[in-house]
Amino acid sequence: MNAFIYFLLFPFIWLLSILPYPLLYLISDFLFFLVYHVMGYRKQVVRNNLLNSFPGLTEQKYIEVERKFYHHLCDVVVETIKLINISESNIKKRCAFSQQATELFNTLYDSNRDVIIVMGHFGNWEMAGVSMNCFFKYRVQTVYKPLKNKYFDQMVFNLRSRFGAVLVPMNLILKELFNKKEGLAVTAFIADQTPSPDNALWISFLNQDTPVYTGVEKIATKLNYPVVFASVRKLKRGFYEIDVNSICENPSTKKPGEITSLFMNALEAEIIKTPEFWLWSHKRWKHKKTITKTELQPMV
Repeated sequence: MNAFIYFLLFPFIWLLSILPYPLLYLISDFLFFLVYHVMGYRKQVVRNNLLNSFPGLTEQKYIEVERKFYHHLCDVVVETIKLINISESNIKKRCAFSQQATELFNTLYDSNRDVIIVMGHFGNWEMAGVSMNCFFKYRVQTVYKPLKNKYFDQMVFNLRSRFGAVLVPMNLILKELFNKKEGLAVTAFIADQTPSPDNALWISFLNQDTPVYTGVEKIATKLNYPVVFASVRKLKRGFYEIDVNSICENPSTKKPGEITSLFMNALEAEIIKTPEFWLWSHKRWKHKKTITKTELQPMV
């Protein structure tokens, strides 16, 4: 059945990927109408997340953010499909690093430092991941969770590695980093997913008790790799800029939980500025804090 679904859908997906952007955005507009007005895809999840994250807004403001979010989400879908056939020159034009980001990575590279990037599901994280290898002197590694459908997993794998990035399954990243290959590497993590609450660090994020992963912090501390936060800011439809800020240059000097909190604080600030570009349809707060194992307030 998995193979049948893949071979049924892939020709359609591939045909979409060769369409010019103006046509893709017409499709995105129609998809927005279906998803938001007809299907109502996870509208209650999105509204509850917004209500709890930004209490006190007017009904009109909630609806405005919702509509912008769904429109952006549909853009992300068609832009991600476009990555199957996008040229290197086009991806470099549409998703470039800021001057500040370029200078920071050049400095770290010249200092002979491997680097860890932490990101959230903000802007278009897929375009950012594909574009990284087009700009870096570094060897690029991106951490991913394999899909259950092996055919779609291979399609996504090929898409994300098109310009030379090395994809490493989440369960193998420790082995990959500790068995360091020749040359400097930058390793990118999307680190705002929802972990099991039993082993999570709990912090205050968007006005709510939130469980967060600490795996990136533990890896960075063990290897003493600098950690930087990358934000994928939408300039206009189809164009993004990746800005980067240093979170910690020497993680081995930080207290437990500090690096994770600094990352979540940086992500929170980006969300507050432009909330429509974060993935509100994710059930981020499906776990509730019941027993306090580790409590830590965000660093300021």
